[in-house]
Amino acid sequence: MASTMLARLNLETQAYHALADEGWRNLLTPEITTGAYIEQLVRVYGFEGPLEAALAYTPNLELAIEVHQRYRAGFVAQDLIALGMRPGEVARLQQLTIAPFASPLEALGWMYVAERATPLHEEVRRYIGVRLPQAKQACVYLAANDGHVGARWHTLGQGLDRAARTPRMADEIISAAHAGFRSWLEWSHRAELRRLG
Repeated sequence: MASTMLARLNLETQAYHALADEGWRNLLTPEITTGAYIEQLVRVYGFEGPLEAALAYTPNLELAIEVHQRYRAGFVAQDLIALGMRPGEVARLQQLTIAPFASPLEALGWMYVAERATPLHEEVRRYIGVRLPQAKQACVYLAANDGHVGARWHTLGQGLDRAARTPRMADEIISAAHAGFRSWLEWSHRAELRRLG
């Protein structure tokens, strides 16, 4: 059965989706470079690393969903090192500050933001394999869910539906997703300004 909360999240956050996916979609061009791929990975690492830390400190989140299997920031670090970045450089990368979440509902809204781009990852990974063969071995993050995207998405939907037991709880998840998207877009914009500056 399709998730009611996923459907609602997809609909109510639709205005953010194109901008949120822009970094990945910009790699799907003939002009793709290793540098552009590194920049996107750095951007993702700076968001997902702190997000995972905030999720880890959220009380009772495990009652809604198994969260540890969704952690992928370490895969981004592996890919950056495979692309020539030294471990010390990865450790010093700027990261967004995300406070621990007040509730599992807030955490789930932010988790949706990070998970929503996952269906794009396989397409980007295949494209990199063709256009940037030198980076083919640096796609651990993108390959993390190969063959499991649908199951992963279904499990997230089940967790969201279990957590949203009342209209107020559903609204809290939606509100948190809006906040998560705004933070991701602001973080991406700041990363772009750093790149240009």
